[in-house]
Amino acid sequence: MEMEVAPPPLSEDNAAPLPPVEDEDAPPPPADEDAPPPPADEDAPPPPVPPEEPSVTAPALPPDTDLVNPTVPHVEAMIRFSEGLAAIIQEDPLLCDLPSQLTLEELKSKVALEYGQAMTVNVRRADDIVMPVVIAINGTVRDLKNAIKLYFNLKQERESEIRRPKHISWRYIWRTYYLYYEGTKLENDRKKLKDYGIKNRDEVTFIKRLTAKN
Repeated sequence: MEMEVAPPPLSEDNAAPLPPVEDEDAPPPPADEDAPPPPADEDAPPPPVPPEEPSVTAPALPPDTDLVNPTVPHVEAMIRFSEGLAAIIQEDPLLCDLPSQLTLEELKSKVALEYGQAMTVNVRRADDIVMPVVIAINGTVRDLKNAIKLYFNLKQERESEIRRPKHISWRYIWRTYYLYYEGTKLENDRKKLKDYGIKNRDEVTFIKRLTAKN
């Protein structure tokens, strides 16, 4: 009769080792720096080459540049620009009748005239000198007064090399003179010129106000 032999009890010395339990939150093991890189795929396309950044070279300063006074090159550039602009104006059939020292306002007025957005009003002074001023089609009496002031100031500025400019008090001028069109006083500064019937190349006259005598 065969007898069954019971297995020996487990102890720390004869217990079989358990497999390690993987920790999902544990960091991955460090890479082996001495390990060879994986073989390259011969059929894979080469990595793109980043474009080279263009090199920016600072412009060379002219030999006569004054580093202490950096405004000198700017002044010279403005002089050259003015001379070039004057040459263009003289050769342009649209702008040839404008002065060489053209202002932005004069250029805008000339273009507005050509496109029918402005008109010329001939203003006759008390000394019979006629001033052709440009004003918008929908301009008011106040706009006309400002255009007269601008025209006269520019004229004096351009003649300053020949004669000494006179100081003009425009507040005194408008207190002393009226602007008349065909016998009608232009009293309302907010009223449009076309409401007075003023059209392109019409004439407006300076007439002195009459003071009441006691």
